[in-house]
Amino acid sequence: MADGRVQRVADQLQRELAEIIRLELKDPRAGLITVTGLELTTDFAYAKVFVSVFGEPEAQQASMATLRRAAGFLRSQLARRISIHQTPQLRFTLDESIERGSRLSALIDRAVAEDRAHPADAVAPDATPAAGAVASRRKRGADS
Repeated sequence: MADGRVQRVADQLQRELAEIIRLELKDPRAGLITVTGLELTTDFAYAKVFVSVFGEPEAQQASMATLRRAAGFLRSQLARRISIHQTPQLRFTLDESIERGSRLSALIDRAVAEDRAHPADAVAPDATPAAGAVASRRKRGADS
């Protein structure tokens, strides 16, 4: 039962934190940040916040540093919005799963495009042994 409550509070914290970052974090070094997940300890003491940051690795690191510096401000804003006994300490982690997924998708798309570009490598349907056997049976059937 407690796990369900922890998950509901974590979901609410994620929604509120995403909105606070989007609307109230005024630091231009923050960049384009998306809160992709949040893991909350059962005692609500710590929240591991997974974020995705758009841009080059240098810009991502700058955004992560900005988030870490703003953790106190973000925590105080969460405390104002959500009434829970203890507002968790925020620990930010860069979530690279979206970037990894897009790289894999691009590799798959490229492999499919290469396969389509080389139709000569495919075996012709009449060259298969089964197709030859069917054709010879038809010929024998026509002769009888």
